[in-house]
Amino acid sequence: MKKIVLSIEGMTCSACSNGLEKYLNKQEGIHSASVNLVMANASIEYDEKILDVEKLNEFVKKAGFKSLGEFKEIKTEGSNKKEKIKFISFTILAVIFMYIAMGHMIHLPTLPWIDVEINPIGYTVCLFVFAIVFMVYGWDILKNGYKNFIHRTPNMDTLVGIGVLSSFFYSIYSMIRIIQGDTSAIHHLYFESAAMVIYFVKLGRYLDGISKDRTKEAIQKLVKITPEQATIKENGKEKIVTIDEVKKGDIVVSKPGERISVDGEIVEGKAHLDESFITGESKPTTKSVGQKVIAGSRNYDGYIEYKAEKIGKESTISEIVKLVVEASNTKAPIAKMADKVSSYFVPIVILLAIVTFIAYLLLGYSFAYALIVFVTILVVACPCSLGLATPLAIVVAEGLCANNGILVKKSEILENAQKIDTIVFDKTGTLTYGTLKISTIKNFSNLSDKELLQLVGSIESKSMHPIAKAFTGYMEENKLEILPVKEFGNVAGLGVIGRIKDSKMIIGNAKILKDLKLENPYEEEEKTLAQEGNSIVYVVQDNKIVALIGVNDIVRDNAKEVIQNLKEKQIDTIMLTGDNQDTAEKIAKDIGITKVIANVLPTEKTEVIQKLKKEQKYVMMCGDGINDSPALATADIGVSVKSGTDIAMDSSDVILTRNNLDSITKLIQISKKTIRIIKQNLFWAFFYNVLMIPIAMGVLKPLGITINPMIASLAMVISSLTVILNTLRLKGKKEK
Repeated sequence: MKKIVLSIEGMTCSACSNGLEKYLNKQEGIHSASVNLVMANASIEYDEKILDVEKLNEFVKKAGFKSLGEFKEIKTEGSNKKEKIKFISFTILAVIFMYIAMGHMIHLPTLPWIDVEINPIGYTVCLFVFAIVFMVYGWDILKNGYKNFIHRTPNMDTLVGIGVLSSFFYSIYSMIRIIQGDTSAIHHLYFESAAMVIYFVKLGRYLDGISKDRTKEAIQKLVKITPEQATIKENGKEKIVTIDEVKKGDIVVSKPGERISVDGEIVEGKAHLDESFITGESKPTTKSVGQKVIAGSRNYDGYIEYKAEKIGKESTISEIVKLVVEASNTKAPIAKMADKVSSYFVPIVILLAIVTFIAYLLLGYSFAYALIVFVTILVVACPCSLGLATPLAIVVAEGLCANNGILVKKSEILENAQKIDTIVFDKTGTLTYGTLKISTIKNFSNLSDKELLQLVGSIESKSMHPIAKAFTGYMEENKLEILPVKEFGNVAGLGVIGRIKDSKMIIGNAKILKDLKLENPYEEEEKTLAQEGNSIVYVVQDNKIVALIGVNDIVRDNAKEVIQNLKEKQIDTIMLTGDNQDTAEKIAKDIGITKVIANVLPTEKTEVIQKLKKEQKYVMMCGDGINDSPALATADIGVSVKSGTDIAMDSSDVILTRNNLDSITKLIQISKKTIRIIKQNLFWAFFYNVLMIPIAMGVLKPLGITINPMIASLAMVISSLTVILNTLRLKGKKEK
């Protein structure tokens, strides 16, 4: 199976995207398709043995839309300006049209050749010409409605199309009668109704477009962070090139005030960089030779040269944009429910309109009156607001999460995060910063501390575990050479092994001693170090314990406040760690966690998560995204606290790029607000249809309450506008 995201042109409402999605999912060779109206794209998973991109483009065309190829970037400014000019022009035409059509009713002055009394034929032909102009303006609606109808996926455009064409063709029939001399048919002209229905539908879509573009702001800001040009070094000379011309391995130059062009590694110089858009850290970070830089970071004060490593789609920024776009292409369960309701709703409305039309004819009403009721029902029932209710809120929430350094991979996470009642935290690198330091060395060997740590550090340099950083950091500070290591191996949850200077060395926690069947005469020393808050590392050389090393970590500044906040929300917190019980309990006590599960292997962490789920707990696991991968995958929601540079490799559901635990509470808050907004939107959308359809059918006619197609289309716009404005309240509640 292969996956591609195509840019789609011509989708104007949620009914369009739903219709295209249904059509694509019916095609042989397509495993799954998800269409995103807001991002104007379609995420398609297909069998490359059966289909290719050309065939996928053809499917999109047959469904009534246009594929612009693979989705690459978000552009709104040019299209917005064009749409604005077109909409203003047709607004002016609509005012003139209504003046001509209805001005005589309130005795406004009119030109003689289009006066309804003096020249009824001129008046009729003028309305016809205006109606034709508006039919051309709404051609996309009529075309999409027809194509969805023949593909047996009737949608909002189908309702509008049937209603508009019915009133338009009946008006043409009346126009022919007027030309033939029957001036009484002047009262059966509905050209202005057909035109105004199209105008108000276009008004609703124009407003939708504005709101959708606002939801893209977070992504666009990220895209714009990366500069368009870069300065590279060729043969000792500087050369300015476009960002697309930079190749892997190029040496790129950055001077004070400039932004980093591509992801890379510093090979010369030192500077303070602002990486707040990724890390959330307001203070500049000092970067020197050997350290990574991220595209979009601002160089405050130094001259650096760095080797380009990740360019184009591989860059951190591109990965973030890709994740946000992919997340918006997935559907939350509540969105799927709304889609299912819409799929039944449209055929039922068409049937209801036909039955009502026949009923009015049987009751003795004129064909013209029955037709107006028929058109009014179709127009007033358009499920535009119902279709907008969920996807718009989801995309706004995703943008809000992105602004807060929270990357959500699936939109269903935004629905489910508010259900969390238990959060399991890894210790090292999650509740703590993972910036470990060697605090104590119990050396039982004949080597000096420095010699011993050089051996340990050389082996640990090949490990990615946070504890390894304590030893590699020591070696960097003391400028110790990394010695050759042979037969390196990682024992998950226990430690590392390697052969160095003809000695077999094993470095790990107390559990590794049991595996080696070694007696441990240093249990008291271990207990003392653990009570002081140390993580304990045993060093075994040729099956003999030669050292006991205490490694200290720093608890995250806001860990205590976050745990307290979660408790106030009635969410249970658990520390789950491979570290020893005493060390874990000391840190847990300091930050307010009462339940600690220590001395566990990665596989055992998974078992703990499974047990909690069996107890009907809705579990979030928060870890470092590497050692905790099995547990993260098992939890209902897996959250990794890590650097933005590791995004592409991550397997969790949520990535906190700012390494800030407070983002967990923000995610839960955003989830709760999003679901509340969606439920409100669905209520108003259903309430509108439940209220307006009976009125359109004439249920309140005995009370003198009726509506016509123009009022119905205006009511439809108001319904959509209510949903849009309610959704934008979510954006106004951005967490600081």
